[in-house]
Amino acid sequence: MNKAELINHLSDKVGVTKKQAEDMVEAFVDVVTNTLKSGGEVNIAGFGAFMAKTRAARMGVNPQNPSEKIQIGAVTVPKFKAGKGLKDALKHTGAAASSAPAPATPSTPEAPSVPSM
Repeated sequence: MNKAELINHLSDKVGVTKKQAEDMVEAFVDVVTNTLKSGGEVNIAGFGAFMAKTRAARMGVNPQNPSEKIQIGAVTVPKFKAGKGLKDALKHTGAAASSAPAPATPSTPEAPSVPSM
């Protein structure tokens, strides 16, 4: 689901105009972004938590010259940790099983079995 689809679903579910739903989504994104920028967390009970984590500086490999080592600086990245309610909801729907691709079937016919002598 992309942002436009989320706005449409939210508009239908809550009974507001698409513009009001868009404003709600934009406000939510702004609040989460500004809270993470200021070092805070956004916790929604039963759903999950948005937080900012700092990845430490580390040594890496230059992809254009694999023999050359490069320093990769520390960076702050957004993280989301799913809450128990969300995990349980997904566990009981079988969403993981239904989204997995079906196992491939062989395209060549099986060789006939040869009777043993």
